[in-house]
Amino acid sequence: MSSTLFTLFGMNVVSDSPTLPCDKEPNHPPTIQEYIEFLKNQVYSPSAVTPGLVPDNEVKIQCQVRARIPTTEGGEMYLYLYKNNQDSKEHLAIVYGDDIRSKSLDQTWENETIMNRIVRGAYYGRLQEVVTDECRTLALTQDQERYLEEQQAKAKRDWKPSNDPPMVRIHSECFTGETVHSARCDCGEQLDSAMAQMQEVGRGVIVYLRQEGRGIGLLEKLKAYNLQDLGHDTVAANVLLSHPADGRTYGIANAILKDLQLSNVNLLTNNPDKINQLESFGSIKVVKRKSMIPRSWSSPQIGTGGSNPNSAMPSPSLLRNELLNSESPIPSGASTPRNEMDKYLAVKVKKMGHILDLPDDLKP
Repeated sequence: MSSTLFTLFGMNVVSDSPTLPCDKEPNHPPTIQEYIEFLKNQVYSPSAVTPGLVPDNEVKIQCQVRARIPTTEGGEMYLYLYKNNQDSKEHLAIVYGDDIRSKSLDQTWENETIMNRIVRGAYYGRLQEVVTDECRTLALTQDQERYLEEQQAKAKRDWKPSNDPPMVRIHSECFTGETVHSARCDCGEQLDSAMAQMQEVGRGVIVYLRQEGRGIGLLEKLKAYNLQDLGHDTVAANVLLSHPADGRTYGIANAILKDLQLSNVNLLTNNPDKINQLESFGSIKVVKRKSMIPRSWSSPQIGTGGSNPNSAMPSPSLLRNELLNSESPIPSGASTPRNEMDKYLAVKVKKMGHILDLPDDLKP
């Protein structure tokens, strides 16, 4: 049974360990040395553990809708939205290329019409504008319906899947990194880089999981940020809030990749746990891993010509040139302030086992 060791800044710090006595008065912090020993114990043997993996045959998912998304960079993707039986969240797949399709989306639903299938995105090929000013309802004329059915039958016959392993990124939602361009993490950089690489080659999948804050949610993540400003690292801050260092699981990602009829993938990741979890289900094989290197570790900061050196957003033209002229792993976004991001990345390498070469000035 967990017991409260002390109250720190209004939060109860708990532990299952009987080895750390705390005979101080209630709500009285221990000495600095006791606090350090407590943190060491929590970081290396945390009482909060990653949730157990749900067996593959228990995870049920269904693609509810797909839509074509043209991008501001001149390319396009298809956005697939999934429901599942494990949580109430809407997980996504961002798919580049026409040869990757969802089995559950393509299944025929009871009593559906050709228009029903088109509205939920279960069509082949490209849609054409058949609606006229005289017909602005969902009801098609007989000629329109016949035309669409013939067009879809031909497009389905012409469709062919590819056996080549696509580039895949399993990405967990990060509001702070992706939307407000936080320099506390490289999540926004990694998503931008994955999208740029897949758009460039015209094929790939980003499984976008709603696992904010390595699974703890935005509320708890912001609390952890405040602890980090006191000097705790990202692992210790999570554990002090009674969360695992990394609470993410990838059973839903595995199910989505299966639904997209993929079995071999080239995975963009620095995280060995992601590979181990994915392959443990037995359906997906990672045939190649490609590193995601922070731009601030591989190129000068971009601070001239109107660029913001504090931005975690990539330079699309710079990414495009590097993709065309480099065989090495592609850095994952524009440069960010090293004093913030380096702390985070160094902890992920040293304490969470991420596969990334640290710059000399960050090595132990």
